[in-house]
Amino acid sequence: MANMYKTIVVGTDGSDSSLLAVRRAAGIASAVGAELVLASAYYATDADAFSSPRGDSKAVIGDASADEILASAIAVAEEMGVQKVSAKMKQGSPVEALMGIVTEVDGDLLVVGNRGINSLTGRLLGSVPADLARQSNCDTMIVHTVD
Repeated sequence: MANMYKTIVVGTDGSDSSLLAVRRAAGIASAVGAELVLASAYYATDADAFSSPRGDSKAVIGDASADEILASAIAVAEEMGVQKVSAKMKQGSPVEALMGIVTEVDGDLLVVGNRGINSLTGRLLGSVPADLARQSNCDTMIVHTVD
């Protein structure tokens, strides 16, 4: 199992839900000796977030916000005993940004929380976790973080 995953990417937006996904990914990375890449998508402005297909009111705005979120996630990963941890942020929608980061780092496991998957918007327009699972070219783990 030690060589099962070499690079695990986990998406975080700083929410409690996403930090549960970070903890789960960190546990796996620690157990298998994989590198953990913490990933955050952000929009440049509020207007960019609201004009996105989902009208993302819970979006990360600005790279400074993404940087703070990633710093907190690094602390969580290090508490979980991850030896190799790094962080990447990318401007754009969560799906586009996370897929871009997975490709950049040659990730072989993508971990995200399930927030939005059972919402009305998620059912009508698609949710970030469901869209990532459909589009990903690597294993995708959706962590049950919210009811």
